[in-house]
Amino acid sequence: MAERKLKVEDYMIREVVHVPLDYTVEQAVATLVSSEFHGMPVTRDGKLVGFITAKELLRNYHTPNMPISDIIRKGTVTVNPKMDLDDAARILFRYGLRNVPVINESGTLLGIISNLDIVRSHIERATPNKVAMIKNFLETKHGVSIMVRRRIVPVESLRPTQKEVYADELLGRKEEIKRGLVEPIIVIQNNDHFILVDGHHRALASKQMGVKQFSAFVLEPSRDVELGLEKSAEEQGLHTLDDVKIIDGSHHPLVEITTRLLKSEP
Repeated sequence: MAERKLKVEDYMIREVVHVPLDYTVEQAVATLVSSEFHGMPVTRDGKLVGFITAKELLRNYHTPNMPISDIIRKGTVTVNPKMDLDDAARILFRYGLRNVPVINESGTLLGIISNLDIVRSHIERATPNKVAMIKNFLETKHGVSIMVRRRIVPVESLRPTQKEVYADELLGRKEEIKRGLVEPIIVIQNNDHFILVDGHHRALASKQMGVKQFSAFVLEPSRDVELGLEKSAEEQGLHTLDDVKIIDGSHHPLVEITTRLLKSEP
């Protein structure tokens, strides 16, 4: 069965920061500063009429009482929620945009899609490839058939198989979760618990943040099998996420690479 193509509506931000057409420059600046965006849709009665950027507001900062209707770009590039996400990515790239409003056929503003949302979708899309590799390995090794389901699993029911995680990467994963990146973990169901195969930093970060459930690809064997990684975890005393050691002294390889250029010269 062909994999369903992702749509704009799957990743767009629905709670959009926007400003009405009758706002002044000063009001628009205040709204933009309190947001996380570099520009905002401009609306009238819920309909999109244009877009205003930080650069345009900066050019007119000396006239705070000027209506933004005098300076906005009339009309703007838009996408619809049913558009393929890859096509939306192409539009963002083609026009050099950070984000683009999402509207319906009547012009009502429904959301916004950004280049960060596109990046997020590609990170989350990589997980099924890992799932397929693990599934094929287990089916070959144990002679079982495995059903893969996308489910929400309780964090407390996760059985870790990795004895250590890095503190710096843990912080990074928390930031990703706060920003809406929910890359699914990979688990194998075994009776009433789930053996955590991939996603220890994500799982522990979510637990520390008080998240009770997490999105997962669940591999369900057709019969009980004795898994080497579960036996190894038991030998190491790994029963819950609380048993995983957090390393403070050294860097996760990803953090080491990304921070190397930020180190001060000796």
